[in-house]
Amino acid sequence: MTKLLTLILTIYPELMKGLWVSLKLSAGALLLGLALGLPLSLIKTYGKGIPRALASGYIEIIRGTPMVVQLFIVYFGLPDMGILLDRVTAAIIALGLNSSAYQAEYFRGALLSIDSGQMMAAKALGMTENQAIAHVLLPQALRLVIPPWSNELIYMVKYTSVAFLIAVPELMGKGKIIISRNFLPLETL
Repeated sequence: MTKLLTLILTIYPELMKGLWVSLKLSAGALLLGLALGLPLSLIKTYGKGIPRALASGYIEIIRGTPMVVQLFIVYFGLPDMGILLDRVTAAIIALGLNSSAYQAEYFRGALLSIDSGQMMAAKALGMTENQAIAHVLLPQALRLVIPPWSNELIYMVKYTSVAFLIAVPELMGKGKIIISRNFLPLETL
């Protein structure tokens, strides 16, 4: 038992550093995903013409490509265009772009689940469509989107392990490094 306790006390600080990086990546990606996903969902739900087609195309392309490919495009592809990013920033951007497409669909589903009578009632009170969306539909949608959005929070913490492919030392990456040193995978994990 003392050997296991010694191991835990030895690796604990390293794992906590990795956990901090994972949480930082998750928070940054979720905020970026929210900042992009909510407007995308509004455009896809209520927009018309080219903006709606662009939003739909973005969502389908991002959701249809593996996150690893997106990460590599951001980290290895953008420098070819003169945009240099450090590893953590590239990981946050790639994870955030991926999250934005999924969050857009969560918000769109919540907006579409609200009865169409809500929009008619708001317009009957003299609101414009934008006012009705902002003051009537969106508050209801934000309440309805909490369960799927909380799943995105959990997924994002799990997805941060992909960032180790570009040498970001997140939780699982730190665990892999520790395992390669002590050859005790079960105890470390």
